[in-house]
Amino acid sequence: MKEISEQRSPGLYIHVPFCVSKCPYCNFHSTTDLNAAPRYLEALMREMALFRGTFAAFDTIYLGGGTPSVLTAGQIGSILNGVRRSFDIAQNAEITVECNPADITLPYLDALLNLGINRLNIGVQSFHNPVLRFLGRRHNAADALAAVDAALKAGFRNTGIDLIYGVPGQDMDAWLQTLAAAVSFRLPHLSCYQLTVEEHTPLGAMIRQGKCAAPSEEAQVDFFMTTSSMLAEAGYIHYEVSNFALTEAKASRHNQKYWDHTPYLGLGPAAHSFANGKRRWNKSSVAEYCGALEANRSPAAGEETLSAEELAFETVFLGLRTRKGIPESLLYGGSGVPAPQGALLERLLDEGYLERRDGFLKPTRKGMAVADSLALL
Repeated sequence: MKEISEQRSPGLYIHVPFCVSKCPYCNFHSTTDLNAAPRYLEALMREMALFRGTFAAFDTIYLGGGTPSVLTAGQIGSILNGVRRSFDIAQNAEITVECNPADITLPYLDALLNLGINRLNIGVQSFHNPVLRFLGRRHNAADALAAVDAALKAGFRNTGIDLIYGVPGQDMDAWLQTLAAAVSFRLPHLSCYQLTVEEHTPLGAMIRQGKCAAPSEEAQVDFFMTTSSMLAEAGYIHYEVSNFALTEAKASRHNQKYWDHTPYLGLGPAAHSFANGKRRWNKSSVAEYCGALEANRSPAAGEETLSAEELAFETVFLGLRTRKGIPESLLYGGSGVPAPQGALLERLLDEGYLERRDGFLKPTRKGMAVADSLALL
């Protein structure tokens, strides 16, 4: 654990595995046992100590979940104090906390600002009550609007919201109303995710049992293309399949690390890390995670070292999800893309999914719409 990555400034992700209730579509690790929070916090400090001195200075910190905002400001403060004791943090670090609209109050936001948090990501998902009810969210549309307004009034200049489309029963008019509400705030960042139906979730079971139906592939593409077009007209840069920013500077600095193999350290249950070609992941259980650290053992559940070919494949697959694309030299330089992938890229260029521009192969809007499928071609 003493090998220090010498690459670009790494990112730090901290998984907060607590929720008041579980949404039926969610496949992320979380628990509704909030009484386990003190034990988790102690274990988290132990895990930080394991990695002291193993990474260069972090220039992004991201508290995700789960629902980090179910923690008190004091508990979040203790996490950040532990981070600052254990690691070097860049002076201009982007520090993000995910929040549920139901948890947001002005005093809470003031406390987060005082802790040095400079970016919020609010899990709005929709401004349409029927969609929120279907998704099992514990806030309504009025709560969501109030939360965004409170974030702006509190002084968070770098605020983003998450939205979901492709929900069973959701029509285009409802989605356009949500997008219009989001655009009206002129927020620096919007994430618009197509609902993914995970097999081992309550929503997955509902669809298998015929209780509801996912939108057709044609409808999903229509949602995507309409979203991209409408947000482009509103001045947003579509910089990754699901992400839009008003300016390049407001793109999520942390999330971009996942797409270009920049090193990142993940702490907490189920968190993933990547550095020096090696990926590691933690146990997906609060009890097992805490138990391992209390016994002075690593909480890791597994790790893998990626081969040169695997890294090349990921470079292509992840790069084609982004506006930047991949360097054209990967295709023609003789040192990057294996022959089968090179042939695929040529086909995607011919069929209008990619375009050559500025020395890169960049996905068109049509290409971004099917980016998740490109790795299977």
